[in-house]
Amino acid sequence: MQQAELDIGTPDREQEAARLAALVATGIMDSPPESSYDAITRLAAEYFQADSAALGFVDESRIWIKSSWGQHVRELPRKNSIFELVLAEDGPVVVSGFSDSPQLDGPLLILKVLEVAFFAAVPVRSFGGKILGDLIIFSREPRQSLAQDELRMLESLADMVASQLELRRLRKSITKNGQRKSRATKLRASWPTGTDLHQALVERQFVLFYQPEVELSTRRIIGLEALIRWAHPERGLIPPMDFIPLAEESGLILPIGDWGLAEACKQIQMWCNEDSRHGSLRICVNLSARQFSREGLADHVEALLLESGISSRQLGLEMTESSLIPNIGTAMEVLGTLRRLGVSLLMDDFGTGYSSLNYLHSFPFDVLKIDRSFVSRMTEGNQPLQIVRTIIELARVLGMDVVAEGIETCEQYRLLRQLGCRFGQGFLFSRPLSAEAITQLLRLPGRVLPDPEECEAVLC
Repeated sequence: MQQAELDIGTPDREQEAARLAALVATGIMDSPPESSYDAITRLAAEYFQADSAALGFVDESRIWIKSSWGQHVRELPRKNSIFELVLAEDGPVVVSGFSDSPQLDGPLLILKVLEVAFFAAVPVRSFGGKILGDLIIFSREPRQSLAQDELRMLESLADMVASQLELRRLRKSITKNGQRKSRATKLRASWPTGTDLHQALVERQFVLFYQPEVELSTRRIIGLEALIRWAHPERGLIPPMDFIPLAEESGLILPIGDWGLAEACKQIQMWCNEDSRHGSLRICVNLSARQFSREGLADHVEALLLESGISSRQLGLEMTESSLIPNIGTAMEVLGTLRRLGVSLLMDDFGTGYSSLNYLHSFPFDVLKIDRSFVSRMTEGNQPLQIVRTIIELARVLGMDVVAEGIETCEQYRLLRQLGCRFGQGFLFSRPLSAEAITQLLRLPGRVLPDPEECEAVLC
């Protein structure tokens, strides 16, 4: 495809479902490094005298870079990507001379960052013909095209990748064959199923609600926590506890979580476009353990920030202790790369695990969130109150902010202020609301919520 138009369509749902099934069958996503793939990207870069080459595989929402030569990127969002061009073309894509094109948007902006003047991409297919990813060469020097024999060479290298994938699929199939019957008997009979979740993702049935985080001394909205809901067309609004466990079990938590990250970034941009003073707001997104365990997470987040045009300080990432402790080494690396991006890092549900104090000083967190279970018991006796006091003091010593979760009564509100807790969230101030309803709250003078103590008889 010579001088391709950067026009990306929407893939057919049935074809996309079949493509994803073929991808899952290979077991390639998030797999450990393999030298055979590195040999292919190196050969591609050297043969074409390219500045870099990359091999990526693509699920519902992201491109996972299995191997790269030259410029190294681990992960990118799928939207508006080179892969989408390859998928729409159902074949090779060769593009040059686009560095000043006004059509460049989204993750394709990464090409400007890398000062790329030319790229060629060919699909990597399953043996059934489904496009699972792409092999790409990049060059900073402009060139007109690839000769037919050069294009065939690049496709031959992609075929080598396909052969490796088929071997992987066969090994996986043999390994799993003995487990299939027992697994089939354990399939969920109740709703929802993995198919229901996948359909909800494809049909964009998920929505984000937002709960304000306020400065307790002023009641000013300083941030928001993004909370996912499933707006089912027949069953209504479904809370996360009714589908997130299945999403974790089925692996769909990755694309669902990636959608949430992208949606939150887009919403920040919309609020800032309405009022530039909202640039001080921070939206916090919860990360699952599986999201957090991806070493390419920082690359993905950086691309989303680039796409939306928001500042890194406007995004907060929340994670629980359970997502950190199983692999401390990976946790430290991922947290370090996220910190270098400038995003805020929050430890959610602090105090509910056994190892928080052992590792807290090692992790570069900005904020501790006191679990609602401690806040709810503050008025029940001295011991629960002392636990909250200790967490607040610990955060102060470590130079962290504290957000108290689950504030529901005026007495809890008063006690937290007396203890020196600066920030909080809970039903006392606001339940999680739709983006439209939050927009109205943000229009309040100074973004200050009404004082709950003035209507204590009603609220408490």
